[in-house]
Amino acid sequence: QVQLVESGGDLVQPGGSLRLSCAASGITFSIHFMAWYRQAPGKQRELVARITSDGSTNYADSVKGRFTISRDNAKNTVYLQMNSLKPEDTAVYYCQALRNNVYWGRGTQVTVSS
Repeated sequence: QVQLVESGGDLVQPGGSLRLSCAASGITFSIHFMAWYRQAPGKQRELVARITSDGSTNYADSVKGRFTISRDNAKNTVYLQMNSLKPEDTAVYYCQALRNNVYWGRGTQVTVSS
């Protein structure tokens, strides 16, 4: 059974930082592309960042220079370091694993507000 479990979401002030984690089980983690998506109320789910099995990364323009995706294959975990957070970053953040199939976590809430 595949499980992706996100953690690290919280309420943070503008300009603050958070690190999200996604722990995977039931898959051969190292060969999967891993990604973070987010969905704000009333909006479509959008790609935030992706990291390939060989460590290549790409980011949405809205988060470039502020967010960093990384992976630890020994821990079957992908991270999203989020700095200089803005109110428009408020959303539920979802972890995705992709190879032959697509798997999703249940999400973690990030709220950026003063």
